[in-house]
Amino acid sequence: MKRMIQLLLSAFFFLSAASVAAAQARPLAGPDMPVIYERLLKKIDQIKIYDNHSHATFPDDMDMDAMASPPEESTVLRLRDSNPEFAAAAKALFGYPYADFSAEHAPWLIEKKKAWEKEGGTAYFDGILDKVGIETSLANRVALAPYLNPKRFRWVFFVDSFFYPFDNQKQSAKNGDMGVYIPIQEKVLARYMKQEGVSALPADLAGYEEFVRRTVADNQKRGGVAMKFEAAYFRSLEFSDPPRERAADIYARFRAGGVPTAQEYVVFQDYIFRVLLDQAGKLKLPVHFHSAVGIGDYFSLRQGNPLNLENVLRDPRYKQVNFVLIHGGYPYTQDMIWLTAAKNVYTDSSLMGYYVYPSELKNILKQWISLYPEKILFASDAFPFNDAVGAEETYWVAVRSARTAVAAALAELVSEGAFSEARALELAKLYLHDNAARLYGEMK
Repeated sequence: MKRMIQLLLSAFFFLSAASVAAAQARPLAGPDMPVIYERLLKKIDQIKIYDNHSHATFPDDMDMDAMASPPEESTVLRLRDSNPEFAAAAKALFGYPYADFSAEHAPWLIEKKKAWEKEGGTAYFDGILDKVGIETSLANRVALAPYLNPKRFRWVFFVDSFFYPFDNQKQSAKNGDMGVYIPIQEKVLARYMKQEGVSALPADLAGYEEFVRRTVADNQKRGGVAMKFEAAYFRSLEFSDPPRERAADIYARFRAGGVPTAQEYVVFQDYIFRVLLDQAGKLKLPVHFHSAVGIGDYFSLRQGNPLNLENVLRDPRYKQVNFVLIHGGYPYTQDMIWLTAAKNVYTDSSLMGYYVYPSELKNILKQWISLYPEKILFASDAFPFNDAVGAEETYWVAVRSARTAVAAALAELVSEGAFSEARALELAKLYLHDNAARLYGEMK
């Protein structure tokens, strides 16, 4: 009898160990991975997308951004006109009959687009979204264009211009990039002042704060769903927390003239930054940050590292503010995903969808999905790079990259035993649609 009990116990422990082993995820995908990928991709292709970040526009629209590319900037391999994916995109979207964008062929596409632009109306970009499978796209713009349907395009407005109310000659003279960027910020600030009926800078800091808060509130009433900082182009993303008295003194000394030192300007900006975040919290307005590589010859990767924002993202005063770190912090994607451990921090895959190829994007998404799948968002960063390669083509490339990359990442995880195919499809829908729809209050 004792021997029988020992045998039964041994069998029980063996079966239990085998069950645990079967549930343990494996470090390598099996030979079934390509088949799983094809099954998943077929279904993932049917998911309607909520695009967290784009610059939907025609290339001659000056309201497309509060920035501009410096002349002769460097371009990554995949964004050059020679990339055959862009010709494939033009063929899929417009029936483009050529395989390249040579000087002889590109005018076919440019003329077709310009003809549609002249027609006006919202049908053109609605049609582009339909063709690439996007339900809703957030458009980062100075103002939402009349040719964008507000039922399909949500407006994200820029707020960096509030950092530059003084004489900016030293700022503009720093380098060639700033010589392009700073005058645009001055124009946007002047536009906001006109919008709010402010003919000159307010007499004191209290008046300037009121102007900033009122502009943000009015932009939200005009349809804005989030505010956007491009601060990484101008300065470090590490914002201090200076006392109001210092900011008030700086404003009083330079409101009517004079050039602040670099340090004085940083102190003032750090204070106004906190005013903007406080207003965002009161209005329940999400806050977007550029947090990745950037254009131009003088962009600082170190200053743009999203870890510089950690003291802000972890600040209890802003626990009601939803932060979205645009572009996934690329190339700091591993650091980025750990920032989303905070309940109010999200990130998206914009820019990466056309900077890197799907094989690299797959690796990034696999790690993100394995850690915080509820905090990651698809985004296209669609942008008109020239008259031929427009927002239309970059929408197409970004969407195809994301669908194939997330299908591959999930297929590997399913094959490795991490979860089922049914769960994989749920996670794909979170990334492509549901996380963003919930964040902007369009889905419970």
